[in-house]
Amino acid sequence: MRVTRDREPGVTVEQIAKDFGVHPMTLFKWLRQADVDAGLTPGTAGGESVELREARKRIRLLEQENEVLRRAAAYLSQAHLPGKALPARERAGR
Repeated sequence: MRVTRDREPGVTVEQIAKDFGVHPMTLFKWLRQADVDAGLTPGTAGGESVELREARKRIRLLEQENEVLRRAAAYLSQAHLPGKALPARERAGR
């Protein structure tokens, strides 16, 4: 990033990207992310985005687990109601 920031007048980012063998848009993206990481522009810092992605994944998993437990509790609570111990067709056959 320093090479790009301290470039001489007349040297473009495209030329620097070519010298380093990267696409100019990649270099622009790195520069933008460096500004965010340094607090110069608003946005999510690189390390925070990884942490945020993992937190969202964990939340999704916990929500799925919660749904399974909620359904299991509803199912089991129905089993203790009078007349609900057996399915209707088995009660009729008694």
